[in-house]
Amino acid sequence: MVEQVERELGAIDILVNSAGAARRTPPEDLTPAHWRAAMDAKYFSYVNVIDPVVKRMAKRGHGVIVNVIGNGGKVAASTHIAGGAANAALMLATAGLATAYAAQGVRIVGVNPGLTEPERVAEGLLAESKLGGISAAEARQRAIARIPMGRMATPEEIANAVVFLASGKASYITGVTVTMDGSMAPVVV
Repeated sequence: MVEQVERELGAIDILVNSAGAARRTPPEDLTPAHWRAAMDAKYFSYVNVIDPVVKRMAKRGHGVIVNVIGNGGKVAASTHIAGGAANAALMLATAGLATAYAAQGVRIVGVNPGLTEPERVAEGLLAESKLGGISAAEARQRAIARIPMGRMATPEEIANAVVFLASGKASYITGVTVTMDGSMAPVVV
């Protein structure tokens, strides 16, 4: 795919990885297959593209990779254990690759959205409702109540951060993952 894109459109200067999340699964339903599926859905779908692209960027001496990861890699949730592990692995890969390729002019950063309005949040809320014995509407209300900003992020807000991090205005930002969760999990890093 990378070779075809570069052959048809030219060199890839910016790569944004934004795969859907791994399925949210209550802990008693987790199996090794769920863990593998989570890593395939998130971690390996990114790594399979990052690997050839980062090497090409390094040879050219410039490039930016932005990984949209997810806050589940920093803050454990009982219904997102396997997916959270994939997200944590991506955060480590983001920091490690950024360090490895910084001297060659490649920046690699991550964005960790918290709850965001697209439909996939509904699946997570269904898992939360099953685990808590409450309705999906109640699970949504409780989730929003835990966000100090009082609402979920919009996809546009996440996209704006990605555009900024990929731009020259963020030229000295690399090796970090920016959390965007409305201060739901305030931590100092």
